[in-house]
Amino acid sequence: MTTVPTATPLAWAELEALDTIQIDRVNGPTNAQARLRLFGKTEADVRVTLFRDNHAWCPYCQKVWLWLEEKQIPYRIEKVTMFCCGTKEKWYKERVPSGMLPAVELDGQLITESDDILIALEQTFGPLTISMLAPTAMPLRRLERLLFRAWCSWLCQPVRSARQEQFNREQFVTVVAKVEDSLATTSGPYFLEEFSVIDLVFTPYVERMNASLFYYKGYSMREESPGFAAWFDAMETRPTYRGTQSDFHTHVHDLPPQMGGCWENGEPQARANQQQVDHGPWLGLPDVGYGEPENSRVEALHRVLKHRNNIIRVNPIDDQMFDEALRCALTHLMMGGVCEPPKGSDSGLRYLRDRVNVPRDMSIYAGKRLRMSLEVTAALVGDAQGPAIPVRNRYDQNPAEFVTDRESDEGTTNLPFGLNWLKR
Repeated sequence: MTTVPTATPLAWAELEALDTIQIDRVNGPTNAQARLRLFGKTEADVRVTLFRDNHAWCPYCQKVWLWLEEKQIPYRIEKVTMFCCGTKEKWYKERVPSGMLPAVELDGQLITESDDILIALEQTFGPLTISMLAPTAMPLRRLERLLFRAWCSWLCQPVRSARQEQFNREQFVTVVAKVEDSLATTSGPYFLEEFSVIDLVFTPYVERMNASLFYYKGYSMREESPGFAAWFDAMETRPTYRGTQSDFHTHVHDLPPQMGGCWENGEPQARANQQQVDHGPWLGLPDVGYGEPENSRVEALHRVLKHRNNIIRVNPIDDQMFDEALRCALTHLMMGGVCEPPKGSDSGLRYLRDRVNVPRDMSIYAGKRLRMSLEVTAALVGDAQGPAIPVRNRYDQNPAEFVTDRESDEGTTNLPFGLNWLKR
């Protein structure tokens, strides 16, 4: 992109003229904003409603979401607030008293627990290559749980000594080696000869392991493990996975309240990784391996334009000041030119930088491009950071702040950019 010197930010009307993106949320590629997925069929064909989290982050929701997308089963989506992000909706607690996610309504029957949901779905619509209950599947499902436990032991236990840290690391690496051996038994990159439900079982937490260990422990699964690297590459050829895939920044800051804390080891590599994930550069992080789509900038612009009023309203700085600062960042995003924002707006720009949620708000490359433009623009006027990201909850992501925004995707209310800030 050619750099175009820009003295003043583009007006909203000029930015809107650059928004050329056309997205079919109902029948097009997998996306986090849809409330209805038909895959070319009709609403009369819908037998499933998926209840998942507003933030498109819940790992168990991701597993069921991917299954429905891979099988192209028409379904509706109802979005629910996660416990750590705000108040659980009363209507959902009336249906699911525990409030846990996901849940599925299949032909009028409510089913909870992700594995039970998948089993019920495959009994109705047929398995994804093999059944969850197949003899071949069971040892691989147990292996995924073994990997999960080793990850939790390393990431979520307070480290009292270097010896304990090393022991937890070695335990995890040992289990990774077992998974690598399993991947090596097939001729392709997947856990079986063909892509299957087993790959969906591994996907949610392996994605989160890759992010969290990079950030908190200085360890990169994708770079340390050839089998996992090939598996990630293969998964990223699938539009279904790309539509649900998150980035490192979203994962590492959503995990602590969900997992009860994530413990960093303080090693130089971990500190360097934290600096890059939090402050950039975001391109080049091992959270995505496929090439950047041509429309990533336009997608980011499109999503901000759609919800700009609430984005401005919930920002901690003055609305008028942030309006101009945001237009400066979007001008940089689309035109490549330097556009200096008002003095004192750097903290507001970085507040938004830190609260872009992938894929809830936009896909992974669009998120990276928006973060980059927000940071470049903020750096022109200072190094002030926004309010710190909470570690005990994510109430700063409370979707209730967007309930009044009746703009919609495919005719239904959507709540992205759930940025909660009580102005003083």
